[in-house]
Amino acid sequence: MPASTSATAPPPTKAELMSGEAYRESLRRYRPTVYVDGREIASVADEPALQPGINALAFTYDYALRPELEPIALATQARRNRVVSRMLHVNESAGDLLNKLEAVRVLCQETGCAQRYLAHDALNGIAQAVARIDDAKGGTEHRARFDAYLAHVQDQDLSLGIAMTDAKGDRSRKPHQQANPDTYVHIVERNAQGIVISGAKAIVTGAPYMHEFLVMPSRNMGREDAEFAVCCAVRVDAPGITIVSRPAGRPGEQLEHGEALFSRKYGQATAVVLFDRVAIPWERVFFAGEWEHSHVLTYSYATHHRHSCIAARAGFGDLLIGAGALMCEANGLDPGKKSNLRDPMVELITITESFFACGVAASVYAERDPYSGSFMPDPVFSNIGKLLLATKIYDMHRIAHEVSGGLIVALPGPDEDHNPATAAKLSEVLQAAPDIPYDKRIQTARFIEDLTASYQGGWYSVISLHGGGSPAAMKQEIWRNYPVGSKVELVERLLERGVLHDDQRSITKNRQPGRCCDTGCTVPGQPVMVPLPASRKATTDGAPAPTASAPAHGAPGALP
Repeated sequence: MPASTSATAPPPTKAELMSGEAYRESLRRYRPTVYVDGREIASVADEPALQPGINALAFTYDYALRPELEPIALATQARRNRVVSRMLHVNESAGDLLNKLEAVRVLCQETGCAQRYLAHDALNGIAQAVARIDDAKGGTEHRARFDAYLAHVQDQDLSLGIAMTDAKGDRSRKPHQQANPDTYVHIVERNAQGIVISGAKAIVTGAPYMHEFLVMPSRNMGREDAEFAVCCAVRVDAPGITIVSRPAGRPGEQLEHGEALFSRKYGQATAVVLFDRVAIPWERVFFAGEWEHSHVLTYSYATHHRHSCIAARAGFGDLLIGAGALMCEANGLDPGKKSNLRDPMVELITITESFFACGVAASVYAERDPYSGSFMPDPVFSNIGKLLLATKIYDMHRIAHEVSGGLIVALPGPDEDHNPATAAKLSEVLQAAPDIPYDKRIQTARFIEDLTASYQGGWYSVISLHGGGSPAAMKQEIWRNYPVGSKVELVERLLERGVLHDDQRSITKNRQPGRCCDTGCTVPGQPVMVPLPASRKATTDGAPAPTASAPAHGAPGALP
């Protein structure tokens, strides 16, 4: 339900948000079992191999404390009349989805991948699933547990790791058919205190430096897979949990052709998380064995997450656009005067804004979930946007290479910058534009190399392609949700065949009314985003903020 507009309604209270430094310190209160490159980590907060990931999470905390970003960084949870982090908010309007889209883009402009937005996607998916279960059972137990947990994470301002993707084992077999049942997380015991789970979750983003894990099923389960249909919350340092992680970014690494200017500061760890008889109290169990509802969570989470991924890669696209333009300038060329540079730059802009526009459309056409009351982004636009970014990420890298020239991989190593025998001559012959110093040119080139032509660049490509599901999964969802049937009936009508809709006719089964009707997804005149008060219409550089109907990228555009 939307927040009350009554003049007598009390103002919302505000959760005590952490700063980036407070987040770093909070990690010291946890003692997870973590291995990185074969080494056991004594203190996550002090481990150099994880610092770029911790830096990225710390930024998400600091940005939420900036007054000019409050409209997108914070949201009011109406049920509790509580202002909370956008990353922990369950959406209550289409405007919430638009604000989340802008928030994630701002975060990823700075960090490449902010990671924390996965918590938003999971919490929204779980909210929809537990409401559906309670409706089917005629109770309130599941939703009450989730509401209490949601209040806990909002008030503590926690970071949540999403343990969804199972190890899966033999992909041709269902969970209960696996030779080793631990390839999927499953319930091994139930007792008066709760449940006990074992198994493995793969590809858990940011696992070592999260506070808690949300364990969720990774697929639709059948009756035989009931013990694998489990959703719960657990601290990262609970007994029986082992985290086997990759380093985050490239801390301290020297590239062959230069320093890792970006990924030494910001990065992302991914981990396999092993569960060995981990006890979960009932108050942290959201469902256990309700296999017939597992598809609600997997579908809801996937749609929310693909919607967020659109914004995340748009932020990464902003980095490539800016770096490409800088490289052109450093090479002594003006894209505005050179069509061979202007055209690829326009292509890069078009790709980035095309899939972001799908995210905007998915927000505008969002629908209210009838069970939980939360808002769900349109699945067709969400999946089209994610499919575009997943396949176009390689074109984005290609264009950045095209406009930058071969210098990004042909530079001498950074040690030559300090070699008295070579440094002076190199700075003379490798300077291009007379007004741009040599060191500024090579710094830009090494930045683009780090983003696109390095281990980290390849990593961004892979997570763009497979993060949130494979392209095949997105194509399936597009076909399943797109109203092909209504298009067929349109042509039948124009051909004057007089064919009526038939629910048994396969090709016309899938229809999606509301795109063109008066009361479709958004009632005419209904505000999608609420304008900022005049006193708060200011961006970080002091310029007027955009209007609510057209928020600028990287600037606040609407209130929660």
